[in-house]
Amino acid sequence: MPATLSLYVLPILLLLVSNLFMTLAWYGHLRFKETPLFGVVLASWGIAFIEYCLAVPANRWGNAVYTTAQLKTIQEVITLLVFAGFSVVYLKEQLGWNHAVGFALIALGAFFIFQKW
Repeated sequence: MPATLSLYVLPILLLLVSNLFMTLAWYGHLRFKETPLFGVVLASWGIAFIEYCLAVPANRWGNAVYTTAQLKTIQEVITLLVFAGFSVVYLKEQLGWNHAVGFALIALGAFFIFQKW
């Protein structure tokens, strides 16, 4: 793999994995409502630490090839994809047409962020 390709791909992969951890930290406890809130906060904080260990290098290295706005946009699109999958698979919640339309509009916004007009 050419070095320039890894400069473009590595930050996205790190953001993807970091987002899996952050989604678990923020929403994973919703299936364990009997667990005291203090314990959930501590567990979530520990999981979020892993997310930071991945997201910070992703943004630092990614800034070599992406603008800050592009990095944030990539992160938000990944967040929506991970959240949608997590909601359906882990939380057993259904996503409707309105979610699809909202996500599509966000994707359209992401398209404009990456244009150089």
